[in-house]
Amino acid sequence: MKIGLLGFGVVGRGLYDLMQGRPDMQIKTVVCLEDVQLTDAKVTKNFQEVLEDDSIDTVVEAMGGLHPAYEFVRAAMEAGKNIVTSNKALVATFYDELIPLAQEKGLLFRCTAAVGGGISWLSELERTRRTQTVEAVGGIMNGTCNYILDSMTRLGQDYAEALAEAQKLGYAEANPTTDVEGIDTWHKVILSSNIGFGVSLIPETVPVCGISKIKASDVENFKAKNLVCKLISTGKQENGKISAYVQPTLVPQGQPEAAVPANYNLITLVGSASDRMSFFGQGAGRYPTAHNVFQDCVDVLCGKGFYSPYGEKVAACNEGKLCYYVSGVCDSFIEANKAETWGNAVVTGPVSVSEMHAWLKNNPDAFIAAIQ
Repeated sequence: MKIGLLGFGVVGRGLYDLMQGRPDMQIKTVVCLEDVQLTDAKVTKNFQEVLEDDSIDTVVEAMGGLHPAYEFVRAAMEAGKNIVTSNKALVATFYDELIPLAQEKGLLFRCTAAVGGGISWLSELERTRRTQTVEAVGGIMNGTCNYILDSMTRLGQDYAEALAEAQKLGYAEANPTTDVEGIDTWHKVILSSNIGFGVSLIPETVPVCGISKIKASDVENFKAKNLVCKLISTGKQENGKISAYVQPTLVPQGQPEAAVPANYNLITLVGSASDRMSFFGQGAGRYPTAHNVFQDCVDVLCGKGFYSPYGEKVAACNEGKLCYYVSGVCDSFIEANKAETWGNAVVTGPVSVSEMHAWLKNNPDAFIAAIQ
């Protein structure tokens, strides 16, 4: 296998290190903007050098972002090259183009590190769906949010303090919006649902709510009820319908999700035969993530393609009802659905997920958390 590596940051450099001494794989060309010196690979700023090199059979995309990652990956596929990527935004956003194109061209496409970082989640999901029906997927999929919420719960920090500490440690970006508003998790649950259920979810039908409006007073309310707040993703198929969403969720002390510390992930599937299986580990990091990219390269070498057949377009139907904790805003809708109060916050009676998220769009200063 001869590889064109796009990007030489955290993941790209990690893959390069892990592949040292591997006789059946060679990183032949690295595309990056930095002036990197390598003795065993060509370094260039020009992607065309990878595209036009017929000896390169596999492109590993470790750049991140949508552009030019999409244009590079699409061009590589059109040129007949297999793809390995860790880019969840790329795969979730362009799922309806890239996966059918791989099938049409007879190419191999792997993206295990796109969900769970160092957890071999998608490959386990692939194995599970071969022998049973996957009924649900989801859990804690974002280490940044989990670090912030864990710090607020254990250390009594407010949101700004916890975020600043996460940034200092490298767990959060300088602009943390994609993580704290749930977009990163949203991409991951869409991709997980597509693979687990064999469909292509319409992204606009999957609602998402992040954690940026949570306050220390909210966390104190949760502690008084022996509850812990986590950002939870949910994908379910039931009675011929699929529901999928991302939202802060209150879980009881003693539940596995409540105990997940720092920047770790806990991702779960429910199978018709196996029932619950959960996967715990590092959701990011150079070598944990690069290890899964490396594993995907080995899978490509063994002829393994995408994790599931491309499925039909499906809209998520989120009519299931949950009780919600609501703080920051109390209008006529919340008053009409109020079941009790926790301090200055309201707890609603059962409200459909779709209705609650529709209300939240018009009340962006509110914080909501579903009660598990």
